Amino acid sequence: MFTGIVTDVGHVRRVRDTNRDRRFEIDTAFDLSTLDIGASVSHAGCCLTVVEKGHGWFAVEVSGETLSLTTLGEWEKGRRVNLERAARVGDELGGHIVSGHVDGIGEVLSVESEGGSHRVQIKVPRPLHRYIAPKGSIALEGVSLTVNEVEDDVFGVNLIPHTWDVTTLGELKPGSRVNLEIDMLARYLARWRETA
Repeated sequence: MFTGIVTDVGHVRRVRDTNRDRRFEIDTAFDLSTLDIGASVSHAGCCLTVVEKGHGWFAVEVSGETLSLTTLGEWEKGRRVNLERAARVGDELGGHIVSGHVDGIGEVLSVESEGGSHRVQIKVPRPLHRYIAPKGSIALEGVSLTVNEVEDDVFGVNLIPHTWDVTTLGELKPGSRVNLEIDMLARYLARWRETA
């Protein structure tokens, strides 16, 4: 489980295909003496398991299914990646509850400056749009954000300068593809209403 608060922006240092799967090595500023083999780390919102580590880097393996359902299939050497270590009992919950299970890929339609912030509009694949509500939470590339507005299958978020500067979201432009995780509570409430 994660909170959607990015704690490092790593870099893909190496990509290697292994049959249908892929192995990524990620450069990081994490204290790797406290990151165990088998630990879960969110990579742009996708929960992956640490399988090896070296000086300043760790490796993860990604299945063909994950590569096909997330933006990870597009990753190349040098790509910047939002990272978050798994939450521990007693940690501050600064964002919202995030599972690290990507629900779909959104497409950025527009990025506009608004004061010191940036307003971003994203098109959501159907039927995920049913689970997104104004003032609700969403994880975008692993970052916990508040939804500003929703119109059919398009929603908007506002990125404050801090978020723009310390995550990969500052690189967004029209046409960018982004990992989305809808709010877990919204998903269960919608399912309950469908079956009630």
